[in-house]
Amino acid sequence: MEITRRDFIKGGAGATGLILLTPTAMAMAKNSQTSAGKAMLIDVTKCVNCWWCYAACKEYNQLPETVKPDLEQPPELSPDVWTTLHPVMKDDRWVSRKKACNHCTDAACVEVCPTGALSYNEMGFVQYEKEKCSGCGYCAEFCPFDVPQMETNKVTGVAIMNKCTFCCDRVANGEQPACAAACTTGAIKYGERTELITEAEERIALLRQSNPGASVYGIDEMQGLHVMYILDDSPEVYGLPADPEVPPTTTLRSILKWLGSGLAIAAIAGFGLNYLVARMRMKRGEE
Repeated sequence: MEITRRDFIKGGAGATGLILLTPTAMAMAKNSQTSAGKAMLIDVTKCVNCWWCYAACKEYNQLPETVKPDLEQPPELSPDVWTTLHPVMKDDRWVSRKKACNHCTDAACVEVCPTGALSYNEMGFVQYEKEKCSGCGYCAEFCPFDVPQMETNKVTGVAIMNKCTFCCDRVANGEQPACAAACTTGAIKYGERTELITEAEERIALLRQSNPGASVYGIDEMQGLHVMYILDDSPEVYGLPADPEVPPTTTLRSILKWLGSGLAIAAIAGFGLNYLVARMRMKRGEE
């Protein structure tokens, strides 16, 4: 079937539009980036290892049950596990930190996502639109907390990412995230980030009277996490990096994405020019 010049131009314009969509999505994501907004505060000293947060996340997000939760062999984050516990044995007893996406203000996953599937919600958390995921895996590669998890279809080979969404639909309707609503001890508290920071600092001042090593994690890390922690030990003990950062390579990748967009547009223009030249030569030959 002969391809007309109009068909080619329409196809080229469509492809160019898709290429230009990524920088636009990135700009929109940046505009909604904020260290304020909503957040959760996790107090490890109040956690009783009940797994209710894990169960509530599974139930609300309709995730299949794959393993029985066990403190000695806790389920790892996976496409079917968005929330779990990071247990630590201390003084012959188990203490745990809830483990899920930390919803960074300066999120490596957002910086490297080429399709806009990951972006900053105006309420503060990192939102995820699964239908936009291309399965590139950059988010899983660059997250300093190893949160995004990839799943590959064994038949098609197509990959897709999954992670905690901060129960964005619940939060948008004025409700708590499912994990916070299910917590029976107050170990997970949801609210305005500024208010939770004040509460965390007051709580730490009290804890330090008997434990100088107590600290708050997430106030400044990654320009501010929207899931912060009250810890009774060092971050490393609870599986958190002491000084997380966006890897410098993500900046380079962002530059390459813009460069790649420009090269792709130039390639499309070149193909179009070649097509028109070829058509003109054909017409001359027919004459």
